[in-house]
Amino acid sequence: MSSYWHPFADSHAVTAGGELSIVRGEGSHVFDADGRRYLDATASLWYCNVGHGRAEIADAVAAQMRQLESYSTFADLTNPPVQVLAERVAAMAPVPDSKVFLTSGGSDSIDTAAKMVRRYWHLRGEPGRTVLIRRERAYHGMHTGGTSLAGIPANAAGHGPLITDVVEVPWDDADALASTIFELGARAAAFFCEPVIGAGGVFAAPPDYLAAARKVCAEAGVLFVADEVITGFGRTGEWFASGRWDLAPDLMTCAKGITSGYLPLGAVIAAPSVWEPFFAEGAGMWRHGYTYSGHAAAAAAALSNLDIMEREELLARAVDLEATLTEALGPLAQHDLVSEVRSGVGVLAAVQFDPSAIEADPALPRRAVPALRKNGIMTRMLASGAIQISPPLVITDDEVDELAAGIGAALDDVG
Repeated sequence: MSSYWHPFADSHAVTAGGELSIVRGEGSHVFDADGRRYLDATASLWYCNVGHGRAEIADAVAAQMRQLESYSTFADLTNPPVQVLAERVAAMAPVPDSKVFLTSGGSDSIDTAAKMVRRYWHLRGEPGRTVLIRRERAYHGMHTGGTSLAGIPANAAGHGPLITDVVEVPWDDADALASTIFELGARAAAFFCEPVIGAGGVFAAPPDYLAAARKVCAEAGVLFVADEVITGFGRTGEWFASGRWDLAPDLMTCAKGITSGYLPLGAVIAAPSVWEPFFAEGAGMWRHGYTYSGHAAAAAAALSNLDIMEREELLARAVDLEATLTEALGPLAQHDLVSEVRSGVGVLAAVQFDPSAIEADPALPRRAVPALRKNGIMTRMLASGAIQISPPLVITDDEVDELAAGIGAALDDVG
């Protein structure tokens, strides 16, 4: 038995069945310790946008580490790659003159945003605004704040009360959001929204929902927080999904694609209306931050990653892949085990097992993962009972065909 405690795992099952060691990656594929090759259908965990094995990023990180691996950025300290990265990300943000608060990952970014929201209202003289609003099916990381904001009940089960000032609204009903904010009155602080729900099942918002929800928040004076941990940095064909749908969020969380996972890094991007009270005379110190906020080598990885994305025009490639994925995966909806294929918004898709099939065979999703691996596809099951599809943005059209064929063969096997 390994000493490693796996995240998001049935530890007894892992102990009984053994581990699978991934030892190498190249482009859109990864290889296990026995040399078996798999198409990486998930870009690891939604993040490897530029693909695996990019020596350019490794070289940039090594060069930075030889000069300065990192140093704390608390108080007035900084370092060159962090300064350059913050300016670059702020220039990409949908709201001009934004500020960039760096974290170590997506869960850090969500908890930072939750604290930033409450501190904002405190500075504005309304400390009673503490209630955070989430959507059904939402996933916002697994720190205390993110677990409390989980619209996936299983993710919060068994942990007891965490942050209690959280309310849930339907994932697709802006009128319900407006009613909830009205009922909360002067207690409503912020609405957390994934432009495309990710781990909850890859659900794109209904037409006009995002614009309507943004308008509701703006008119009610409630902060709109766009969770772009998955959708940021090209996955929907823009640097941020908020830009694609003209959301102009008050706060935006990101991670994953900022470095393509080559080193852990996340950020919270704050519009001027939010950051200005923190920077005002008399605001004092905001006692929040992380040991690795502004990690120099992580920032170097991000800068090299963004260079690749720009040079290889991966935003435009993501737009092309939106249609390519939809065309290739569409026929899978006719399979007896499948109720629908959700696609058509960026490089994101899900092949949904029919609920009646899962009811007849509750082990179906669990059996699907090894069948997919047997057919050369590395992926996982989402909370909705769907196969996750979010490959690297460098995936070729031939590899998309490989992906669809492998999933089809696996469905036949489990059927």
